[in-house]
Amino acid sequence: MSKSPFSGRRQVLRAACALAVSAGLGLMAPALQAAPLVLEGKDGWLFPGWESLTDPDAGGLAAVIAQLRDTQTLLAAHDIGLVVIVAPMKARYYADRLPDGQALGPQVANRYKDMLAQLTAAGIKTVDLDAPVASISAGGHEPFFRGDYHWTAWSAEAAARTLAPVIRTNWKLTGAAGSGTVLGGWTEERRFGDLAELLPPERKKTVGKDLFTVRTTQAPGAAPGLLDDQPSPVHVVGNSFVQPYLGFTQMLSNQLDRPVGLSWNFGNVGPWATFLKYVESPEFTAHKPQVLVWQFNEGQFSYGPGANGKWDAQSIMSDKAWHDRVAAALAK
Repeated sequence: MSKSPFSGRRQVLRAACALAVSAGLGLMAPALQAAPLVLEGKDGWLFPGWESLTDPDAGGLAAVIAQLRDTQTLLAAHDIGLVVIVAPMKARYYADRLPDGQALGPQVANRYKDMLAQLTAAGIKTVDLDAPVASISAGGHEPFFRGDYHWTAWSAEAAARTLAPVIRTNWKLTGAAGSGTVLGGWTEERRFGDLAELLPPERKKTVGKDLFTVRTTQAPGAAPGLLDDQPSPVHVVGNSFVQPYLGFTQMLSNQLDRPVGLSWNFGNVGPWATFLKYVESPEFTAHKPQVLVWQFNEGQFSYGPGANGKWDAQSIMSDKAWHDRVAAALAK
């Protein structure tokens, strides 16, 4: 098995957690008590301490949706479609595994459906991933890793299979049939999840390792590297939930039978800086996609580009600065 894709992730996640704690994210703690980086739930289940279980941040959500609507307008002027997808929050699927005394507030429990309704009302194409992710349990698999922040490969693939028909229905994709990713078999490795890595050594040992089951992939009959040179009609921008290791873009490419591009970064960088880096890249200037899929996480969806303390300092910018740079990149 190749080196874990989460190697080096611990320092990045610690920095993001420290950022979140210092900003007062997650569960609010008493004045002189730091918020926990990790919530230790029942049966070794771990949850991120930087995601609030009680505050839906309705005001932030409305502001982000307005920014997304503006972004969609900018993209549409250059014949680029936008689909916004939101990875659901782990705690909603495992509410019974939360620590004693911790519970989802009713507004957070219902936030995902409210979020999708507001996106739809704003005319932004989106996909409901709640049911597909929840259905993973019926097949005998877990939607999320026990000691890790991420959804499993089963959920990532289910999300991609749900998204693909929406893209096919709304856009006639360029490119040739047979250029999609060919899916391989499943492989396994046992290691500590990224949340477990944040625990003190004795607690980490008690929680133990998780089994990471992921799929191998291969190019469809082409020499290595040839497909990378083909323009992708669909491009995904997101965080580590859509990283190659978990198979989201590979399954989407397989289902669309077209190449799918990917730009991703860890969550502390934030979706706005990641999006901007892609549209300002030579790759984008040379080959603008027909469809841009923008992936967010439910727990951080309400944070805009200027959300101080939520993203790395170098990622922060005002809404106007972000808009102006995107508009300039599109005009190239």
